[in-house]
Amino acid sequence: MGPGNRPLDMQWLEDFLALAESGNFSRAAQARAIAQPAFSRHIRSLEEWVGVDLFDRTAHPAELTPAGKRFLPLLAQVLADLEAARIKARAAHDQAAASLRFAATHVLSIYFFPTWLAGLEQKLRLGPVQTMSDSSQACEDLMLQRRVQFMLCYAHADVPGRLDEGQYPMLCLGADSLVPVSAPDKSGRPLHVLGRGDILPVLGYSEASGLGRILRNRLRGLSGEGGGAAVVAGMSMVFTAHNGVLLKTMALEGRGISWLPRQLIAEELSKGLLLESGGAEWQIPLEIRLYRQSADMAAVAEAVWALCAGA
Repeated sequence: MGPGNRPLDMQWLEDFLALAESGNFSRAAQARAIAQPAFSRHIRSLEEWVGVDLFDRTAHPAELTPAGKRFLPLLAQVLADLEAARIKARAAHDQAAASLRFAATHVLSIYFFPTWLAGLEQKLRLGPVQTMSDSSQACEDLMLQRRVQFMLCYAHADVPGRLDEGQYPMLCLGADSLVPVSAPDKSGRPLHVLGRGDILPVLGYSEASGLGRILRNRLRGLSGEGGGAAVVAGMSMVFTAHNGVLLKTMALEGRGISWLPRQLIAEELSKGLLLESGGAEWQIPLEIRLYRQSADMAAVAEAVWALCAGA
């Protein structure tokens, strides 16, 4: 093998990063939104261009060869430098047209982001703003693919996500908590109560949800504390979704107990439409975090970061 005069396709480099992260050709191809046979051809073409095998295909999941491990950090830096150069060139061409691109998880995009953005606009001239609202996993994908400059999400110190593992810069903008709630019965008491010995119908979060990842981790911790084990063992997952707003609707209909961000259910709690289903020990503290790209960003994005950081 050898590169010869073969041109290099930049898409191959992004495909390489996707496969290096997942170790699975099917998942990486899906993340890159291309068919697996074409994805596999891209990886092979890149290896032919480099002149060596970059992945050990006999391992499951696929592992980087020593050459691939050496290639990975150098490639990541090259792509980051290229992205920074592209952004700086566009900003220099038309600074006023530089746009801000945010990814925000569902609940925060509705109940936190608009007010927070209005506060920024009082202090900075932001120009165009693009916001993509999705699950935590999808928002992380947008950041890892450098399609957005910032990600706004819930987090917990004991449950790191992919951006934490990638050491993306982060700020804590505020706090919230996951509160177990249930609709009331006819007497005004919770239909479903933690610790009562009942088999509890649970309205839970899907695997793509960051809140679900946090909740599952903390419930595993509670299962080893005092009477928590029996309660956790007695839970029955009857419905899952990655959108907390949908879970709130199901809880209001009396379909089960759900752990929801307090800011999402503040009005329902105040009106008695939802009731807390357990004591403070069942509530899970949350941080509202803002992540940014590690590479240099457009001037307006850097100004947003500096303002949030208090610089």
